[in-house]
Amino acid sequence: MTTETSPISRQPTKLDYSSPTQFKFVIDQIPKVEFFTTSANLPGISLGEIEMQTPFKNIPLLGDRLTYDNLTVSFIVDEFLENYISIHEWLTGIGFPKSREQFKTFRSATSNTPVTTQGTSQDIGDVKDPTADRGIYSDATLTILSNKNNPVVEVRFQDVFPISLSTLSYTQTPTDVEYLTADIDFKYKLYEIKTL
Repeated sequence: MTTETSPISRQPTKLDYSSPTQFKFVIDQIPKVEFFTTSANLPGISLGEIEMQTPFKNIPLLGDRLTYDNLTVSFIVDEFLENYISIHEWLTGIGFPKSREQFKTFRSATSNTPVTTQGTSQDIGDVKDPTADRGIYSDATLTILSNKNNPVVEVRFQDVFPISLSTLSYTQTPTDVEYLTADIDFKYKLYEIKTL
């Protein structure tokens, strides 16, 4: 049995469209990227599925795990490469390609959310508290703006960290100046959408 609903009550109350140019992206760890951001995506989300085997047709059933796509941000690189270098330092701090000291230094000093280290002991029997890893993560917010530049929706990302940074290609061939842009891909724990 279906319930009857008035067509008038089903009409939308907000008729403005979302503009792809009305947004603001903020990430705590790399503030120099915020001003130069040219694009940011609201990542897709998918739910896995399982199939129940039958002699005739496999029947799809609900899965139990969500998969989030990467957060991708594009930005214009400043003249002194400060914003590009800040992301590069974040990546090398996580991956420490030269020594483990890079990880420690980034976490305790370079990070915009530094974590104090408890100190190390040379005695093999000493057990100290583990050092927190908050310094290598960051939170990020993608704010969607109305057509009048008022914030209407916030997408809050938790525990963001970079996984790739695009190359910078220098060339003498273009006839017009095209400023360098770079892309960053981030992974994160999850995101929540909040209406303001």
